[in-house]
Amino acid sequence: MAKVCDITGKRPRVGNNVSHANNKTKRKFYPNLHKKNFYIPEEDAWITLKVCTKALRTINKKGVSAVLKEAQDKGMIIIK
Repeated sequence: MAKVCDITGKRPRVGNNVSHANNKTKRKFYPNLHKKNFYIPEEDAWITLKVCTKALRTINKKGVSAVLKEAQDKGMIIIK
C-alpha cells in the first residue's frame, strides 16, 4: 500500500534520527493519512480516498467536488 495522499500527492520524506551524541541514522517521515469515504452528490456516488489531514481541511473548506476537480487539473487523480 503506497503511503501517498490522493489529493495533495504528499509522500514519505527521508531524514535523520539524531541522538544525544549527535549520531545520525536514516528514518522516514510519513504523511498523516486516513482512508475516508466521500459522497459526491453530482454523481450520486460514494468514493474512498486516502487523504492527509491537510487535504481533509481543504475538503471541509472548499467541498469535495471542487477539490477533486483541482486535483484532476493538476494530474494528481484521474476521474473517469
